[in-house]
Amino acid sequence: MAWFIRSKTPKEKLKVKKINIPEGLWLKCDSCKEIIYKTELDRNFRVCPKCSFHHRMNAYERIILLTDDESFVEKDTGIYPEDPLRFRDVKRYKERLKTYTKKTGIKDAVVCGEGTLNGRNVQICAMEFGFMGGSMGSVVGEKITRAIERAVNKKNPFITVSCSGGARMQEGILSLMQMAKTSVALAQLSEAKVPYISVLADPVTGGVTASFAMLGDVIIAEPGALVGFAGPRVIEQTIKQKLPEGFQRAEFLLEHGMIDMVVHRKELKNIIDKLLTLLR
Repeated sequence: MAWFIRSKTPKEKLKVKKINIPEGLWLKCDSCKEIIYKTELDRNFRVCPKCSFHHRMNAYERIILLTDDESFVEKDTGIYPEDPLRFRDVKRYKERLKTYTKKTGIKDAVVCGEGTLNGRNVQICAMEFGFMGGSMGSVVGEKITRAIERAVNKKNPFITVSCSGGARMQEGILSLMQMAKTSVALAQLSEAKVPYISVLADPVTGGVTASFAMLGDVIIAEPGALVGFAGPRVIEQTIKQKLPEGFQRAEFLLEHGMIDMVVHRKELKNIIDKLLTLLR
């Protein structure tokens, strides 16, 4: 015998109101794994408010960070890469270029131009890691060289923000030649006594590390940035030894004299301004 009778609710009476939450409102920090409101992260220069981990920025965000409002004028926008080797791996090189151009809105892995930094005229180049890992091909080398030449002619300080996986294998020797090309141009900049500030963001590896990224009068790295030629895993496999903790990170390099400063992103613009005053 049942002590009570419970009436069944028809399924059609059970209405669940769905809330549509737009994608991309929340992000997980790569370091502390905390969930962060994207707008809060952007307001904080893409630095995690919980653990101060420096998330990657795109090239235009870098330029906005370092130049005065509406002062930047982009240069050499009409240069785009070709496929002289007719390279193909899983995909044709030409198809890869089209894909990354559509993804990033730029024609290659660097944005160059001129603007002002706290009222001071500068030539600035920022690499775009989202375009084939910020790899350096013939266009990247040419645009950086042209920016250096403008800095020499106008006596403007030169600034680069490097974020790169190194030389671009799809262009073979033409890519490797950009290391010498940019280095020779920087020698002319030095002879003209025009200051050069190199900023290293996570990561900077390969041919970019082996050329213009490490030739600055002052070399600044963001906290935690990975900087090296080959990656830690490759080095461990080669030398058959365990690497020290923090190897190739900005703080390790500063301790061992490879770079000059480690600077928080919020302070970067004013620190560069002070350095340029000292170097003037």
